[in-house]
Amino acid sequence: MKLNEDFNFNIKKRRPEEEYENVSDYFRGDVLTQYANSKSIMRIQEKITLRALELIDIKKKDALILDAGCGPGFAAMYLKEIGHSVVALDIILEFLNVYEIKDLNPINADMCFPPFKPSTFDAIISISALQWIFRDINNRIMHLMLENLSKSFFKILKPKGRVIIQFYPKNKDLMKRIGKIIADTTDFKGNFIIDNPNRQKKRKIFLLLSKES
Repeated sequence: MKLNEDFNFNIKKRRPEEEYENVSDYFRGDVLTQYANSKSIMRIQEKITLRALELIDIKKKDALILDAGCGPGFAAMYLKEIGHSVVALDIILEFLNVYEIKDLNPINADMCFPPFKPSTFDAIISISALQWIFRDINNRIMHLMLENLSKSFFKILKPKGRVIIQFYPKNKDLMKRIGKIIADTTDFKGNFIIDNPNRQKKRKIFLLLSKES
C-alpha cells in the first residue's frame, strides 16, 4: 500500500480501543445510548461518508454497498438516503435496534467474518471501525483478525469492486503494518489517502482498495 514516507505522526493520548479489549465492552449502556443519539457524531459520519463516496467513485447506479461496522447506522442511512442499496452489519446487536433500519437489511455479525456469498457487493464502506480490530502491531490475534477481514472482503466483493475504510490509527507504523498485511494476504491494490495530514483534529485517514479482477 502506498504511503508517503515524509508523513509521520504518533498520538500519545490513549483511546477507548486501548482501554477496552472488545468493542462491545465499550459500547454498552449509557455510552452506547449517548453515541447513538449524538447529532454531532451523526453529522461527522455523514461528512466522512460523503468524502468516502468521492474517493471510492462508484460508477454503477444500482450498486449494492456493505456498511461494515455500521454502529447505529449513520453512514448506512445516509447512503440509503442518497439512493444506494445498503446492507448494514455490526457486531453489537443493540446498535442495530436504536433506529428503524429494516430497509438497510441489518445483519448482526463480526465484520471480520461477514456471512455473505462470494462476489455479493459492488462496494464496501467502513467508517471509524478498523481501529477496534487492529491497534497493536505485536498482537498476533489482531494480525489474524485483520488477515481474515482482508480475505473476506476480497471474497465477497465483485470483480472491479472497491473498498473504502476510514479509521483512526495511532501512528504511521500501524498504517504501514495494516497495508502490509492486506497486501500479503490478498490481491487488493490500493493506497492511503490522508486529508489534512498536518492537523491532528481535522486529519482523516482512508484506505482505498480495489479488486481488479
